[in-house]
Amino acid sequence: MLSLLKQPWPWYIGGPLIGLTVPALLILGNKSFGISSSLRHICAACIPSGISYFKYDWKRESWNLFFVAGILLGGYIAATLLANPDPVIVNPRLVNELQVYGVRHYEGTVPADIFNWQQLFTLRGVIMIAGGGFLVGFGTRYAGGCTSGHSIMGLSTLQWPSLVATICFMAGGFLMANLILPYILSL
Repeated sequence: MLSLLKQPWPWYIGGPLIGLTVPALLILGNKSFGISSSLRHICAACIPSGISYFKYDWKRESWNLFFVAGILLGGYIAATLLANPDPVIVNPRLVNELQVYGVRHYEGTVPADIFNWQQLFTLRGVIMIAGGGFLVGFGTRYAGGCTSGHSIMGLSTLQWPSLVATICFMAGGFLMANLILPYILSL
């Protein structure tokens, strides 16, 4: 059983498991799902109630905090107990393309040539790490939710704003990966 858990699961197992969260949440009476809303719940619980954005009954959504705690715990277990010691398999065409930009190490889940403390103090690192983090946070707030909330829960409940947000997420991802990222990596 442990060896089965250490292997990557195919899409036809992982996808339906993710998809089953929607009917489970609807059966339990929850109309929304997403990870980004958890930060708002934490702030509403910890920050004095002088800010109108945090004035709501966050306790009603406390199940979401337990869900995020489960994600953190699951990530820790996966990284420590279920870690696969095999190197990450990267497509040879991608390896050749990334070598042009000086990316040669694939030992971890992200290339150490791009994501490390030394890179943070370069122009490329500031753009990718700090700028990317800011854009993810800003985009999540501006879109009224994150990719998991819109693309999993919003689309399955036929919400028009979630369709628009998901199309924008996908278009932004394609533009970033194919047009902007090669430029940033060449810095």
